[in-house]
Amino acid sequence: MAAAARRLFSLLLLPLAWTRPAGCTDPPGGGWLAGTVPEEERCTVERADASLTYSLFLQRFAFSRPVILRGVTDNSAFRALCTREKLLAAFGARPVRLSTANTYSYRKVDVPFQEYVEQLLKPQDPARLGSDTLYFFGDNNFTEWGPLFQQYVPPPFGIPGTSPAYSFGIAGSGSGVPFHWHGPGYSEVIFGRKRWFLYPPDKTPHFHPNETTLAWLHRTYPALPLAERPLECTLRPGEVLYFPDRWWHATLNLDTSVFISTFLG
Repeated sequence: MAAAARRLFSLLLLPLAWTRPAGCTDPPGGGWLAGTVPEEERCTVERADASLTYSLFLQRFAFSRPVILRGVTDNSAFRALCTREKLLAAFGARPVRLSTANTYSYRKVDVPFQEYVEQLLKPQDPARLGSDTLYFFGDNNFTEWGPLFQQYVPPPFGIPGTSPAYSFGIAGSGSGVPFHWHGPGYSEVIFGRKRWFLYPPDKTPHFHPNETTLAWLHRTYPALPLAERPLECTLRPGEVLYFPDRWWHATLNLDTSVFISTFLG
């Protein structure tokens, strides 16, 4: 039984071992489409580097406020497997489950990964509701995607009494998920840029659950007084955002983005 399991794992890992011909390099941005959504340079989320200790993380951030971590892990090997070309080669024929990009994400649709990338992975239509926009994030088949996830190095800081679960996603420029909340976790950008908006649990943001984050940014955000604006920042490849339990958050992909979250449940 153990030998059969090892043999199955080797077969699953074969596509990930695919390499480019000698002399070839991966395209900039992993071959994913750059976006045209403007970036806000202002960042109001605290940042920390590899000098942050676990005890200081627990004391300052784990239960109280978000933080962006830089240089705490090295996921260059994982990033090399997440180019458009390599993911299509490894998973193109396999089905993925898409969710609607609204707060509750009730609707699910299964399509081949190649169909999602080549036909559905487009910039967000500003006129389309989040409840009508399909988005690949979560609902990953861990038997099929497990070999890829095994190459990922998660953030080193856990929360006592929780265990990690991965959720992998790829989404087009201008897409995102409107405000929602759940337990604590991390989110790392592998390719692209992702803008985050966060409110503490006791400050419920004004939004419509079926409205896209892009529509909220254009209609609601500009009218917010400075005191009512969320914490916000744009994540780039290699940066990891930690968000505490029950913090409201919304996301906006500025480019076609590849990202992975580590939920602490």
